[in-house]
Amino acid sequence: MTESSATQDSRARLPRFTPSSKVPALVGTVGAVIGLLDLATGIIPQLRHSRVHAWAGYLPGAVSSIAAAASIILGLLMLMLAHGLKRRKRRAWMAAVALLPAGLLAEVLHHRVSIVNTVLSVGLLVVLLTHRSQFTALSDPRTRWRAAFNFVVLSVVSFGIGLLIVNAHPNSEIGNPSFLDRVMTVFYGLFGFGGPVHYVHDRTADIVGYSLGGLGFLILLSTAYLVLRPEHPTAVLSPEDEEQIRGLLDRHGRRDSLGHFALRRDKSVIFSPTGKAAVSYRVISGVMLASGDPIGDVEAWPGAIERFMEEARAHAWIPAVVGCSETGGEVWTRETGLDALELGDEAIVETAAFSLSGRAMRNVRQMVKRVERNGYSCRMRRVSDLDEAERARIRSAAADWRGTDTERGFSMALGRFGDPEDGNCVVVTAHKTEENDPSPHGDLKAVLHFVPWGDDGISLELMRRDRSADAGMNELLIVHALQNAQELGIARVSLNFAMFRSALARGERIGAGPVLRFWRGLLVFLSRWFQIESLYKFNAKFQPTWEPRFMVFPTHRDLPRIGFAVMQAEAFITLELPARVRRWIPFVSREPQQRDCAHPEHKRLSAVGGRAA
Repeated sequence: MTESSATQDSRARLPRFTPSSKVPALVGTVGAVIGLLDLATGIIPQLRHSRVHAWAGYLPGAVSSIAAAASIILGLLMLMLAHGLKRRKRRAWMAAVALLPAGLLAEVLHHRVSIVNTVLSVGLLVVLLTHRSQFTALSDPRTRWRAAFNFVVLSVVSFGIGLLIVNAHPNSEIGNPSFLDRVMTVFYGLFGFGGPVHYVHDRTADIVGYSLGGLGFLILLSTAYLVLRPEHPTAVLSPEDEEQIRGLLDRHGRRDSLGHFALRRDKSVIFSPTGKAAVSYRVISGVMLASGDPIGDVEAWPGAIERFMEEARAHAWIPAVVGCSETGGEVWTRETGLDALELGDEAIVETAAFSLSGRAMRNVRQMVKRVERNGYSCRMRRVSDLDEAERARIRSAAADWRGTDTERGFSMALGRFGDPEDGNCVVVTAHKTEENDPSPHGDLKAVLHFVPWGDDGISLELMRRDRSADAGMNELLIVHALQNAQELGIARVSLNFAMFRSALARGERIGAGPVLRFWRGLLVFLSRWFQIESLYKFNAKFQPTWEPRFMVFPTHRDLPRIGFAVMQAEAFITLELPARVRRWIPFVSREPQQRDCAHPEHKRLSAVGGRAA
C-alpha cells in the first residue's frame, strides 16, 4: 500500500480536527464554582447555616469540626481539578467523581446543607457519569521539578487561605491578636501545632486547627505523590530518531530552511506510517507545538500530520504549528481543518546576486569598510574543520556573550555548537589581533553559526559578539559569509526571521490607513521588549527575498494560549525554578541534557524575535 493511499484510508477512519465539545469546559467551570463555594462556606462562619439539626444530637463535635475542615480541603482540590476537567483528563474525571460525593457528605456531617451547592454537585456528578466518554485524555509529560513547583505554589495558597480562616474566626480570648500572632498561628497550624491565638469556644479552635492541619497535610501529600509517582519525562530526541531524521534531511532537506532545527534534542518527533516524513514538536502548557514544515517527502506529509493530530487528540493537547512555510501551511490546513495566520517573513539572500555596490548598500558598505580599517578580519569554515580547542573557545565565548540570563530559542535554534554530528555546519568568526588582549577569548570578537539547508544552503542559527567590540560586527560577519559562501558550495543563505514584516513595511508607506498605522505603532512599541522592528530593518540592509512564515492553530480563542506556549518555548517566559534553586532540591530532575556531555547547549536568542543575540 502506498503512503498516499494509506493516508487516505486513515483520514477516512479518523475525523478531521474539530473544536472539542463544550461539555468539558462547562464541567470545569462548574467544578471551580463548587470549589469556591466549599472554600467560602468552610472559611466564613456566617455562611454556615445549619439545615439538618436532627443530626446535631447524634454526632460528636469533633466529627462536625473535621467535616468543616474537610470542606475546605475538598474545595481546594476541586479548584485544582477544574483545569484538568476542561482538558478532558481521565485522571481529573476519576478524582472529581470521588470528591463530589465526599463534599456532599462533609456538608451533612458538619450540619450544613447548601441547596445551591448540593444541586450543582449532584448535577455535575450526573454530567460526569453520563459523558464519561469525553474524558479520556492521557496525562501530560512531566518531570520531578513539578513537585517543587507544587510545593511552593500550594504552600503560598494554603498560607493565604489559613490567614482567611484565622481572621474569619475573631472570637479570641486575648481580644484582638496582632497580625504577627495570626501569621504565627497559621504557620504553626500548617504543621499541626497550636499558635499564639487562642479561641473562647473549643469548637471554633477545633475547626481552625483541623483546617490548618488539613491544608498542611494536603501540601505534604500532594508533594510526596508528585515525588514518588513514576516519572513520565518530557520526550527527548532519541539517537535512533535523530539518525532517521538525518536520513530524511539528506534526501529532502533542501525544501525547508528550518528542517535542520528538527534535530534539536529537546524536541520529540512523530513519523508517518512508512517513515518517509516526520513532524518535530514539543508539548508546552498543554499545547503540542510543532515547528517548521514536516521533514521528508511532501507526498508523505499527510501521514505524519495525521499521527500528530492523533497524539494531540489522545492527550487533549491543542495542536499548533509555528514557522511553517506557505506550502506547509496549505498542507496543514487542508489535512486537519486548522486555520493559519501569517507571522512574518524570513530573509533569504542568493549569494550569487549579492553585492555591496550600489546606493542601496552604501550604509552597509561604509560600516564594513570602517570595521575592517579598525583591524578586524573574518574566517568562514565548516565546523568539521575546527580542532577541539577552537570549538571549545567559540563555545565558551558564545556563552559569555549571550545577552540574557536565560537560554532562548526553539523553532529556529539548534541549541548546541561543535557536536561531532554537526560537522557540516558553518561558522564565521571575527578576529582582532591586539597585544596583551585582556579578553579571555583572545582575538575572537564575534561569531555566526549556520546549520545546513540542503546541499547548497545554510540557515543562520546563532549570532553573538563581544559587547566591547566595535559596532558593525554583525554586518561584517554577514557580508563576509555572503561573499565567501560560494567557496563552500553555498548558493542560499537564510538570515533572521522578521515578525509582522509586511505590517511594518506597509504601515510606514505613504498613504497607509489609520488601522495600518496603529498596528505598526503597536509593533514599534512592543519592539522595546521584543526585537521586531530592529530585526526587520537589520535584515532589510542586505536586500533579501522575503519568504512568508505562518502559524497554524485550531481557533482564534486558542491563540492566547498558543502564544503563551510559544513565549515559553522561546524562553521569554520561564515557569521553572532557577537553576541555582534546583541544585539544592534533590528530587527535582534537571533539564534534558545533551548526550555528548562535552558539548553543552548554548542556544541562540529567539525564533520569535529573530536569530541575533
